[in-house]
Amino acid sequence: MSITGIARKFFAPRWRELERHNNEAESLQHEVLSRLVSRAKDTEWGRYHNFGSMKTYEDFVRNNPLNSYEELKGHIDRMRHGESDVLWPGRVKWYAKSSGTTNDKSKFIPVSKEGLKRLHYKGGTDVVVMYLQNNPQSRMFDGKGLILGGSHQANYNLPGSLVGDLSAILIENINPVVNLFRVPSKGTALLSDFEVKRDRIAREAMMKNVTNLSGVPSWMLSVLNRVMELSGKTHLEEVWPNLEVFFHGGVAFTPYREQYQQLITSPKMHYMETYNASEGFFGIQNDPSDKSMLLMLDYDVFYEFQEVGTDQVVPLWGVEKGKNYAMIISTSCGLWRYMIGDTVQFTSTNPYKIIISGRTKSFINAFGEELIVDNAEQGLAYACQQTGAQVLEYTAAPVFMDAKAKCRHQWLIEFSTPPEDMQLFARLLDARLQELNSDYEAKRYKDITLQHLEIIPARKGLFNDWLKMKGKLGGQHKVPRLSNSREHIDELLQLSLAQ
Repeated sequence: MSITGIARKFFAPRWRELERHNNEAESLQHEVLSRLVSRAKDTEWGRYHNFGSMKTYEDFVRNNPLNSYEELKGHIDRMRHGESDVLWPGRVKWYAKSSGTTNDKSKFIPVSKEGLKRLHYKGGTDVVVMYLQNNPQSRMFDGKGLILGGSHQANYNLPGSLVGDLSAILIENINPVVNLFRVPSKGTALLSDFEVKRDRIAREAMMKNVTNLSGVPSWMLSVLNRVMELSGKTHLEEVWPNLEVFFHGGVAFTPYREQYQQLITSPKMHYMETYNASEGFFGIQNDPSDKSMLLMLDYDVFYEFQEVGTDQVVPLWGVEKGKNYAMIISTSCGLWRYMIGDTVQFTSTNPYKIIISGRTKSFINAFGEELIVDNAEQGLAYACQQTGAQVLEYTAAPVFMDAKAKCRHQWLIEFSTPPEDMQLFARLLDARLQELNSDYEAKRYKDITLQHLEIIPARKGLFNDWLKMKGKLGGQHKVPRLSNSREHIDELLQLSLAQ
């Protein structure tokens, strides 16, 4: 029996447990909330918010406010300085450094021991469970997994306490058995200089029997391109003939799909999306024919959802399909009714399945057009399909009204394959956005409010140079896709002129 065959028996019992997601969703979430509240009732937060007397979801809502990072920041900073029993029992030693807020360059998300086990690692396990169930011929454990990670550093110089990319925290704490099935080496995986790391990963991995990939699509593509440069091969399966799956997350896969399909032409290649973030692991694409993801309901995360544009907050059993919701979570890392910043739409409520529609702060609504990231991804995919273009990175922002009351959206796009006719690409994108978004269509009517969008082709490597300038090259850092301000796009344009 192959190693994968043996592993399949280990993962099989979990598949049967997952069946509860189909008809016991509300019960699962009640169990999670009860467990979290009971565990944290003697913390400072739990005592102040009456966790000890809490019996129902309504009690939880009545005693706990909604929180952004700003509301929890003071508590988290005390935890980072070594205080115990603040938001979660005991002392939390690990902090995932995430993208910044309005007031800070970075957020520091607590990662407790329970969070590692029952949020993050449980998600990674279930990805494998679902993949093996959907692919009975898989031999993924008969080779190595190429797993990309970030880096970490000391947290306030406290013994044993570190802060860094979530991926680095996961690698640092991973079961040693897993290291038998992964590349690169731990030392390489945790390097902070992405350009050095990229080369070392490629050199370490290219001689291994790599069967699966895990990471953010943009950074993985950079590593794979280095593998191709070093190997001199045309397609990736010439380097790794047994490669069969890419587990991806962090950013939408749509802009990168065509590039991966050109790089990997093998018909046996699979792609599986995950919804994992610094705050937790939330969703897994359990059906290869459906781009939506199963919302994971028996981890240490209790979900609530606020309909975008309203004050209405509902638990999972109160959501409706097709509506745009901001996601709110309570977890075993001490995040209580925390507004994570992502927006989702439900495609199914039996079982509960979602797509990520955007970010609560990643949109353009300068003129009432309500353009969200999901619109942008679909619009770009259509324009690329029609013209043969390929988009590597992009960002968009408004150009505000001039003296003649003219305004537009400005798109800065780095193409790996540019369209032959940029004006046609722009027209196709604009038309598709109008089809997808009635508010955008209304504002575009006869160019009265919003003029035709503008596309500025970015030079090769501009976005990576900008991330490097920000100290965010590699790891889980992402280019902001849409913004209601011109801060990011103006910095990029200025950097482009400086080269």
